[in-house]
Amino acid sequence: MATTQEKTTPCCLQNDTTTTTARSSLPPPPQPLRKPTKDWPDPSQDPTRKSSSVPTMVPAFDTLTDPAPINTAAAPSKGILSMVRAQTSHPLDPLSAAEISVAVATVRAAGATPEVRDSMRFVEVALVEPAKSVVALADAYFFPPFQPSLLPKAKGGPVIPSKLPPRQARLVVYNKKSNETSVWIVELSEVHAATRGGHHRGKVISSKVVPDVQPPMDAVEYAECEAVVKDFPPFREAMKRRGIEDMDLVMVDAWCAGYHSDADAPSRRLAKPLIFCRTESDCPMENGYARPVEGIHVLVDMQNMVLIEFEDRKLVPLPPADPLRNYTPGETRGGVDRSDVKPLQIIQPEGPSFRVNGNFVQWQKWNFRVGFTPREGLIIYSVAYIDGSRGRRPVAHRLSFVEMVVPYGDPNEPHYRKNAFDAGEDGLGKNAHSLKKGCDCLGYVKYFDAHFTNFNGGVDTIENCVCLHEEDHGLLWKHHDWRTGLAEVRRSRRLTVSFICTVANYEYGFFWHFYQDGKIEAEVKLTGVLSLGALQQGEARKYGTTIAPGLYAPVHQHFFVARMDMAVDCKPGEAFNQVVEVNLKVEEPGKDNVHNNAFYAEEELLRSEMQAMRDCNPLSARHWIKHKKCQPDWTANRLQTCTWFKLFTISWF
Repeated sequence: MATTQEKTTPCCLQNDTTTTTARSSLPPPPQPLRKPTKDWPDPSQDPTRKSSSVPTMVPAFDTLTDPAPINTAAAPSKGILSMVRAQTSHPLDPLSAAEISVAVATVRAAGATPEVRDSMRFVEVALVEPAKSVVALADAYFFPPFQPSLLPKAKGGPVIPSKLPPRQARLVVYNKKSNETSVWIVELSEVHAATRGGHHRGKVISSKVVPDVQPPMDAVEYAECEAVVKDFPPFREAMKRRGIEDMDLVMVDAWCAGYHSDADAPSRRLAKPLIFCRTESDCPMENGYARPVEGIHVLVDMQNMVLIEFEDRKLVPLPPADPLRNYTPGETRGGVDRSDVKPLQIIQPEGPSFRVNGNFVQWQKWNFRVGFTPREGLIIYSVAYIDGSRGRRPVAHRLSFVEMVVPYGDPNEPHYRKNAFDAGEDGLGKNAHSLKKGCDCLGYVKYFDAHFTNFNGGVDTIENCVCLHEEDHGLLWKHHDWRTGLAEVRRSRRLTVSFICTVANYEYGFFWHFYQDGKIEAEVKLTGVLSLGALQQGEARKYGTTIAPGLYAPVHQHFFVARMDMAVDCKPGEAFNQVVEVNLKVEEPGKDNVHNNAFYAEEELLRSEMQAMRDCNPLSARHWIKHKKCQPDWTANRLQTCTWFKLFTISWF
């Protein structure tokens, strides 16, 4: 991911040329005093460590020139404040486009034969995240705001390496000829040489073939699968029996075959596509998912891109064309759009309250780093809170959504096998899209770009993939004194980091909100269109809801898996955090509850991951708290108790 220039979006802009730029810089931070330095040891030369577990990272590929002296008196007061960088890359920065290219070229060059190299398909290239100790070293002495307190005190003072260890990339590679999946680790220490016209290869640290797996399918494969199915003569005949002869109207969505029997074993790369059909060839925004084609069974060998099973099992009429099926403007659907909505402008005349340096963000005592991967999408790193004289207090090392699963509850064909793992099978990050146009974010907006490899090893860039902006969030706190008639009110402001991805019919918006009262909120918004099924005339389905003539929505759920590597008041390397479950308990009648009204919060320490496999329970107001263990040298809060963060869930429909 690379940051783009700061842009303002005062309202819903349809033309990018109206976007303005506002920026001002802060004086460069003072450089810390350093003790004599030493080079970071080369992990590959250390016989006591395995190369695959080496924490890594690299200086920035794109070098920056030294900033010109800043005239602070003449600096503009509006816009996004951009802090001067001490170096050009941080260990947690996502891979740049150039680093991805070098990693791909390194792996391709390592192929044993030209046939092997030509058969390589690059599914994913992502940063190998460095050890927390490396991140702490970088934040302490290499990147502003310099925070030496992150490192443990050493006798005689710290010994600081002259440079950080090189970055590493992890590549998932599919060999189309042999049907093998391999994982490669590549060191990117020579990227700088490539920029100066030198060789364009890194160093292969390890490679391993992973048996009996299939990597995620790629957009190239989706397109090829659709073409193969639509060119299959028996399929064309089946569509003709349904009144469809124009194959340009047909949509073929390649879904993973799942694992329902030994025939679905991952020794083969299989897809069982779902079929849909539009009604108008000249309407590119038509909702084709509103006309599912049922009764046709298709199995495609995605390795060789051939159709290996086909059966027209049941003739189910296509749902009738319905003008309400589309999501285009109202006049195109026999209606009109609302005309009684007056303009609402988001104005920040003095610019935003956040500051951005590369991927490092500061806002209202919060600071963190923005990351991005092809699988997870947005990652929030190194979350901390600046607490007055206590300085930087860590909260979390890493926050992200690592997987989601969408099981469908209809046992009928083909819906019983719809059980999508949208992160692992498709990639949330790879399916993200640009927020450059439209109303995804309003106000002063900071955008971040994202870089990915495509199936053939090239680099694709999604501009303005991640959005950072402030929002007014209503009332934060209020109290009215009825005796005096006086009131105090505080409005809530929050900082939002977000991205949106599209996986087939569904859109998912992932949002991380930071609040002024110390709260962090993760929110997922589901939008887009439904994956539907067709009904015979007069038919109804127990396992779905009829939503239009001849059309129903199968019942299904969305489960999101969040990964939260918490570090409440913990320095890197410390393992002092623990999880406590809290449940509401009613006191038994007796001497401690003579009025039969007593209830209390009961805490239980969860000592293992197995014990921590818990369900939500609103009846007992169940929640969890994450706090630092009470150590002999711990620093208490003003109540002389442990500091903790509360984890609770909010869900609505």
